[in-house]
Amino acid sequence: MDRKRRLKNAAPKEMLPDVETHSEGFRANRAARRNVLVEDYVELISDLLSEGQEARQVDIAGRLGVSQPTVAKMLARLATEGYVTQKPYRGVFLTPAGQDMADRARHRHRIVEAFLLALGVSEENARVDAEGVEHYVGSETLSLFEKAIEGGLKQFMQALPNA
Repeated sequence: MDRKRRLKNAAPKEMLPDVETHSEGFRANRAARRNVLVEDYVELISDLLSEGQEARQVDIAGRLGVSQPTVAKMLARLATEGYVTQKPYRGVFLTPAGQDMADRARHRHRIVEAFLLALGVSEENARVDAEGVEHYVGSETLSLFEKAIEGGLKQFMQALPNA
């Protein structure tokens, strides 16, 4: 049996889930979408600060590939929401809440990236893909990713015949 047919036979029969389950998936996705930018900003600010650099608007804009006015607008939002403080001519600093969010986002990112690497995804693609997936993966899935990594997923994948 060829690979495509095996995958098709292994896929569950397509049926709509019950209304509550279906709507929960959409609710979780919308909530993740609302937090993506906030998490990206606080994680980057944390990374810049932990490398001994100041987190300045120009640095944040360059790393995220956006304009400085876009960064200024987001930093105002982050300050209002209690994640950052800004000091004139000094840059941006994380509040304890901001640092906590950054730590959680970084942890999720590392697990997702390690999982993708264990599957055999190239380092470059794993880094890029993890940047998106980390925001949408649920805690149950994340813990199973971690369990699979610890259980030898990489070795398992390497032992599979090339298809």
